[in-house]
Amino acid sequence: MRLYFYGGAGEVTGVKYLLEIDKKDICSALTRLNKSKRVNDTNRDKIKILVDCGMLQGSKEMHDRNYEPFGFDAKEVDYLFITHAHIDHVGLTPKLYKQGFRGKVFMTSPTKDLVALTLRDSQKINEREAQKKGMDPMYSEKDVEGFLGLIKTIKYGRKHKLTENIYYKFNDAGHMLGSAIIEIWAPSTNSGQVVKIVFSGDLGNAPTPLLNAPAIIKQADYILVESAYGDRNHENRQERKEHFENLIEETYSRKGVLIIPAFAIERTQELLGELNELVENCRIPRIPIFIDSPLAVKSTEVYRRYPEYFNKQAQEQIKNGDDFFRFPGLVYTPRAEESKTIENIAAPKIIIAGSGMSTGGRILYHEKRYLPDIKNSLLISNYQVKGTLGRTLLDGEKHIKIFDEDVNVNAKVVSIQGYSAHADQTTLYQWLKNFKKPIKHIWAVQGETGPAEALAILIKDYLGVPASVPKIGDVVDL
Repeated sequence: MRLYFYGGAGEVTGVKYLLEIDKKDICSALTRLNKSKRVNDTNRDKIKILVDCGMLQGSKEMHDRNYEPFGFDAKEVDYLFITHAHIDHVGLTPKLYKQGFRGKVFMTSPTKDLVALTLRDSQKINEREAQKKGMDPMYSEKDVEGFLGLIKTIKYGRKHKLTENIYYKFNDAGHMLGSAIIEIWAPSTNSGQVVKIVFSGDLGNAPTPLLNAPAIIKQADYILVESAYGDRNHENRQERKEHFENLIEETYSRKGVLIIPAFAIERTQELLGELNELVENCRIPRIPIFIDSPLAVKSTEVYRRYPEYFNKQAQEQIKNGDDFFRFPGLVYTPRAEESKTIENIAAPKIIIAGSGMSTGGRILYHEKRYLPDIKNSLLISNYQVKGTLGRTLLDGEKHIKIFDEDVNVNAKVVSIQGYSAHADQTTLYQWLKNFKKPIKHIWAVQGETGPAEALAILIKDYLGVPASVPKIGDVVDL
């Protein structure tokens, strides 16, 4: 059994892991276990399982890498497991289909609904960008719909048989609606014993207004754990809420505009849950709040369809008639003509729009309009990848370009990392502590090199488990 790191190694986005299992190894293991069944799922001598197939985000160089070959033959991938619906985990799945993938795809039901929204939206953006550059689009609408037709939905907590003596299970990752930690069991060649590998996906930053904490898993031989915040800790929930409340009140007192770049899926819904509580408990002044993102509006409707995926507290509030996504002052503006009217509404006001890293979307128009005014504020609540405008603003740059125009940044820029949907260093460490030893190896993935290395050192020093940070192209034998 071999593990290939084709993405998410030494970088946050573009996640792709390929698990390759020799059929002869399975047969050998079955023989040792006194089982005589044959393994005939495909005509090839290997079973190939891909975990996530995400798009790189960040600088132009990273964006251009999405057009490069995968490094593996898409036609030979038998199974694809998707941890969650963010574009850095699913964005290249239509390209995978375009290049010949016709295997089985597994994800949760909410993830399927959100992936459909994400990919259709991404395809339109990709097509527009390709037309501007005079290039062929990376994939077509036909590729998106073809890929969506391969999906099979999976529930949390049940162990499923993939092929003879290979099993898998999806567990709640608490990162976004339907997000999953994936466990895979496969037989060892030499001993006939089962080897288990755990892919953390993105782990949530509990507690949140809506979702559960990441599921506890107690046994694994190998673990791939995310490390976006492997070198730091977030504010706690009470602190982040107080900072958010104070920022709203400060902006209101200045008669300013609070603009919030937010991922359409997960971050927008979490902010709505927090705003709902602040409004209903009269902790902030009555102020117009605009959700200016067609994708966020559609995603919020998906969240409405799956309350059973919420935590117990949120489910109880819903039963008592509380609607997290409808409260006084909240206005959805999915259509372009509705978005244009926001400017006519006098300040103070709050505008939540995508994209979360200010790499495109309607947030750019609001940043161009409102960043030069000292009365206004910009709240950064998402992880910002190197090379994005959001990262530039987070780093304190006072002169930026939007649509090739110079923009002075006089507005107050505030970062509240407690709203991150990613687990911080302490949470990651505590999650890993639940695993019983021996663990053969842990890889710190889905983080920039610094945070990933910090987490790997912590794991080695305090858990006494071998740990490392893989590089793109690395291959390891399990």
